[in-house]
Amino acid sequence: MPIIDAATATNKRYDVIVVGSGAAGGQVAYTLALEGLSVLMLEAGRAYVPETETPMFQTPAMAPLRAASTPDKAFGFYDATIGGGWDVPGEPYTSASSDPARQFWWWRPRMLGGRTNHWGRIALRNGPYDFKPHSRDGLGFDWPIGYEELAPYYDRVERLIGVYGANEGLENTPNSSPGVLMAPPKPRVGELLVQKGGRGLGVPFIAMHRAVMTERLDHRRLPALLHPGNARAQRILATDMQRRAACFFATPCSRGCSIRATYQSTTVHLPPALASGRLDIACDAMVREVVLGKNGSASGVSFIDKHTHLERHARARAVVLAAGACESVRILLNSGSGGGGIANSSGLVGRYIMDTVGADLDGQVPRLESLPAHNEDGAGGEHLYAPWWQYGERNTARLGFARGYHIEFNSGRRQPGFGTARGLESLMHGSYGAEFKSDVRRYYGSFLEFSGRGEMIPNANCFCELDPALKDRWGIPVLRFHWQWSEHETRQAAHMQQTFAGILDSIGGRVVGAIAKSGREAILPGGKVIHEVGGTMMGTSARSSVTNSWGRTWDVPNLIVADGGVFCSNADKNPTLTIMALAWRSADHLVSLMKRREI
Repeated sequence: MPIIDAATATNKRYDVIVVGSGAAGGQVAYTLALEGLSVLMLEAGRAYVPETETPMFQTPAMAPLRAASTPDKAFGFYDATIGGGWDVPGEPYTSASSDPARQFWWWRPRMLGGRTNHWGRIALRNGPYDFKPHSRDGLGFDWPIGYEELAPYYDRVERLIGVYGANEGLENTPNSSPGVLMAPPKPRVGELLVQKGGRGLGVPFIAMHRAVMTERLDHRRLPALLHPGNARAQRILATDMQRRAACFFATPCSRGCSIRATYQSTTVHLPPALASGRLDIACDAMVREVVLGKNGSASGVSFIDKHTHLERHARARAVVLAAGACESVRILLNSGSGGGGIANSSGLVGRYIMDTVGADLDGQVPRLESLPAHNEDGAGGEHLYAPWWQYGERNTARLGFARGYHIEFNSGRRQPGFGTARGLESLMHGSYGAEFKSDVRRYYGSFLEFSGRGEMIPNANCFCELDPALKDRWGIPVLRFHWQWSEHETRQAAHMQQTFAGILDSIGGRVVGAIAKSGREAILPGGKVIHEVGGTMMGTSARSSVTNSWGRTWDVPNLIVADGGVFCSNADKNPTLTIMALAWRSADHLVSLMKRREI
């Protein structure tokens, strides 16, 4: 992968500078470069090449501490995040409260491709209800767009990255267009058992949608659908698609994928963009601020070269912030000379940040004990999940909370590693030797791990601002977070655990550990699910939002925010697919503006 150095990045004026290289940055750079615009991508972390750096065939026994998690590798030794986490050396952030319940955990990947190297590949569409939540229950905000406006971009993203799943036609769980989804892998034994138990409780477990290719991409048909009328882009994409292989169930997707069967920005978006000859990438470039010209438009960005610690300037006709919701907020607040940041006439930059509501529960199922040894590794993650099943205004009063959640779960005799045998010791009662081996054979694979992932309603108590005193190692002011879950979220977390316990009971299982005594005890800390969005909300006017429906900031017309910061709500669906669909839509709009010389 050709990478330029920071000094080279300052040598010419580009059409567009894209800050960030993950789902949003990768999608924007891909779209712009294949449309012929010159693009400079600035990434705060180091370069990363998954084809050569992914440990696809290494076992836990080959790793330090048998691949267990450590403070600098929170998800285990083999996790693809090679630089970053909740605690990045030299790059602190602060909390306005000392109360743990009111603190926010900020995950930052410092590597090319960002979180797309680590993520779970769950690729769910927001549904029609998710774009107009305020109209349904009077809480939060409506989006200035509806599902129908984003649906074509969902199709395009799914075709490009490769998503397995099935169209079930359930309420607010949209179908993809015919022929878009790849066939889902078959459910495993534990998944079939949970599906049966859920059916008796009215909880529908259906095929998960994940960005994992279960078949090769159709390189003859898809490029023309994705880039109609652009023969050059079609040729580049067709060539690149042939270099991607279908998943053969080797190792967990969170390690990265050297055969490019899963979606990572580094395996899907960046290779064809680089092949176009229109993209330059500078890594270890920490963006400090967006620089404004005399006319108030963005003229480029100022960034720190991490190798030399020198501040440098890159120039462009337009700037796209895609650094992640809170990082883009930090850049905006650190920009300008007035102290309030830029694109902030509404005062909403940094306001209404959100994360996904999370609560977990583990269980053990005697019916899954002593199964014959068999290979059920699967496609690196979930094959089934349960979308929210209790829509309807009547449910809010009955349940005690608005909105809802989906259910993810893990089961089976997966490769030993991080989180695969929680509770095993509690059943073995100190056995050793031959008895220990017998116990392991009996119990291994009989555990279930449930996770609820639910919608958070934006509230005024969740925001980030610049810390008045603290700076990072590069001399850039850091963020200070304010956070508070509402009762809608805590009650939802309590409901999650009760639901999981009910499913376990329905299949003859038992809870490992204990059910939380309250929703406040059950709920994961803000930021722990790593789905933060908001902070640069889109809307219909400059008074009530930061950007318009295209992600274009009201105050600086050639400055676009393309990441999850523009979200007006955070549905129970994982946000990555929506981030990419919005980013492609924003990039198409930017191309049109630049071709018309409006920017």
